[in-house]
Amino acid sequence: MVNKTIRLYSIIFMLAIGALYLYEYSKPKPINWYPSFAKKHKIPYGTYILYDALPDLFPNTEIKETHLPTFEFLDDTLVSGTLFLINNKIDIDDATLNRLLDFVSRGNTVFASASGYTIDTLNIKSKRLFKNDVDNQLIYKLYSPSFKNREYTFKAKMDQSIFSSIDTTNTKILGLSAYVSKNGERSAYGANFIEVKFGKGKFLLHNAPEVFTNYGILEKPIDQYAAGVLSYLADAKNIIWDAYHKSGKSSISSPMHYILTNRSLKWAYFIMLFGLLFYVIFEGKRKQRSIPVLKELKNQSLAFTRTIGNMYYEKQDHYSIAQHQIRYFMDHIRTTYRIKTNAFDNQFYQDLTARSGKVLTDIKKLFKLIQSLQQKNRITADELKNLNQQIEKFKQ
Repeated sequence: MVNKTIRLYSIIFMLAIGALYLYEYSKPKPINWYPSFAKKHKIPYGTYILYDALPDLFPNTEIKETHLPTFEFLDDTLVSGTLFLINNKIDIDDATLNRLLDFVSRGNTVFASASGYTIDTLNIKSKRLFKNDVDNQLIYKLYSPSFKNREYTFKAKMDQSIFSSIDTTNTKILGLSAYVSKNGERSAYGANFIEVKFGKGKFLLHNAPEVFTNYGILEKPIDQYAAGVLSYLADAKNIIWDAYHKSGKSSISSPMHYILTNRSLKWAYFIMLFGLLFYVIFEGKRKQRSIPVLKELKNQSLAFTRTIGNMYYEKQDHYSIAQHQIRYFMDHIRTTYRIKTNAFDNQFYQDLTARSGKVLTDIKKLFKLIQSLQQKNRITADELKNLNQQIEKFKQ
């Protein structure tokens, strides 16, 4: 009797799974509005059309591609050209920003289009552009005389951002974004495309990446606006397309990601899970082995540090302690501010002052003390104490 009941439940379960699969398979595939910005995606917010059109837009320009993080890619100081960054959000840490600044200062260009930026080094901040009425239309405008004050209407529903703070001494506004009411009144507007000079190069920062997607380029007149923005890269000798900073990366992060993004494999996976659950409910037996208790390993780092410190203290070897402090401090300068410490010249002091925000005279005083101690064979306790105080003051 029990076997007949299990067989009946099994048949009902399999019929239900089959009916659900047929229903899902026959449904029309919904439009994927995910903001991917990846060149391989043909969904509305992918960049397949833009990447495919780049050779035609820039016939005399070499188009390259990088899948590396910007920090790793710009580690090669011989890289030159125009770095092309497009995504709904671009996260740049301090170390990557320093690499970008070095890259631009050598005479290169960074073109970036994202929903917003906050770059303290360039005195740039963004804020969201709010509209007063849901019926307001979004427009873009380029200030160049060749565009004859033309305004481009866009129907996209993504959030829009403008630059709320810029440094007018080295920044030029190239375009604006605004919401316009039915009566033609602008309820909200601001700069959304700027050029920032830095060293021998420049940053071209744009706040509406959706205009470069498949959806934007296929919509008129936004296709002309996108071409107008890209016309500022007409002199680029080579364009380096960034494929790393993308919400929809082309790389598969895990086997499970591949299974769940493939419709057939996803259903096979779910059917297998339901089958295993069915087996556990009706046939599985609960078995549990005892779990041994493992003692937590002790952290001996502090004890080791105290032992080494006591050893140096008992020997009164102030010279060795000072040399260790100097080596650790030089490593701190290299890793934190990305500055070489093989020569303490004027360029070194200027770079360290600019990146650390410390007073130039204090920095020179500290490194003069370090140089004097490196030339000695013996160091007193007062000199060691003075060195430690100066280094800690710099790190604060």
